[in-house]
Amino acid sequence: MVTGQANVLIVGGGIVGLALARELLARGHENIAIVEKEPELGRHASGRNSGVLHAGIYYAPDSLKARSCLRGNFLMKEYCKERGLPVLEKGKVIVARAEDELPALDELHRRALANGAKVDFLDEKELEEVEPSARTVGRALFSHYTAAVDPKLVLQSLRADLEATGRARLLVGCEMVGRAGPGRASTTQGDIAYRRLVNAAGAHCDRVARHFGLARDYRLIPFKGIYRKLRKGASFPVNGNIYPVPDVRNPFLGVHFSRSVQGDVYLGPTAIPALGRENYGLLSGTDAGGLGILATDAVLFFSNPRFREVALVEPRKYLATFFNRDARRLVKSFDPDLFERAQKVGIRPQLVNWKTKELVMDFLVEAKDETVHVLNPISPAFTSSMDLARTIADAHFS
Repeated sequence: MVTGQANVLIVGGGIVGLALARELLARGHENIAIVEKEPELGRHASGRNSGVLHAGIYYAPDSLKARSCLRGNFLMKEYCKERGLPVLEKGKVIVARAEDELPALDELHRRALANGAKVDFLDEKELEEVEPSARTVGRALFSHYTAAVDPKLVLQSLRADLEATGRARLLVGCEMVGRAGPGRASTTQGDIAYRRLVNAAGAHCDRVARHFGLARDYRLIPFKGIYRKLRKGASFPVNGNIYPVPDVRNPFLGVHFSRSVQGDVYLGPTAIPALGRENYGLLSGTDAGGLGILATDAVLFFSNPRFREVALVEPRKYLATFFNRDARRLVKSFDPDLFERAQKVGIRPQLVNWKTKELVMDFLVEAKDETVHVLNPISPAFTSSMDLARTIADAHFS
């Protein structure tokens, strides 16, 4: 068992943890240790997301998401270009499936402008020039800055950058399991003494925070995102991204079409309430907290109408009929036989404020003593990560 020491200990080797380590190194910090419970990077949300870089359209102005998303988008694209990593800059169209969605489309336009995003309304003819397959009612919204990258390549590049400095080390297969006293973390590879600790543990952020007396008013409920993928050799024209108008009262964007930097076309994800923080299969990945998650879901089902709607509608999308119905409403024609079940499955680690029984809509950053905790790191956390790292460094490491 290894006993070590770090000036800064970061719990979690996902995109937020790696981006923060990079930012701190750039500011002259030394002896940074990152503990990652998995044997390799990208096993969970940071490596399982769509790779879409969002552009600040959906988020309430003045929220941390709104402030960090567009700046994070620019920083991530700049980083990828500097490192020779692929970037697909084809934008995104948001289409109205019915006339009653047009007011919500107008609200997205208002939010986008307030957040500094570059957006334009397209009529049906203009939409066809951008995304020939897409259909809309009346008008669509085009986001110029939306792009795509390869999440796993970004993680690998960041790891190489950190290790090349000689001032940071990544301990894989090393899970924080508790506190061993003030300024000391207990891990599966021994105790690590630290001066500062950052909790960037993703789907386990609330568990880590509770070791320090935080996050007691929050509960985590996971939502499963399943995808379908265009079969090899099949053709379905998608240049960038085709999204529906979402319900901005919920933090889900709906089933959509996205082209990856490798040229693959994905359809999804869903937002199905899951039975575990790593419940990627039908039952595999359920954990000891599964019963607690079910109990939380049951309480929200009866107390939160918007959650109840999600809980009633989303699980149907395990069935291709319901999944394909959502896809069909976004495009002029759709042959479901062109798409097969994708191996990629993601989990969205969504926090709930248990006092209000409402889903938390923004990122949360809470500090106590010598620790900082990044809570509710849901979409667009990958996009926001590099700007979020600057915000945390400014506030807590200046």
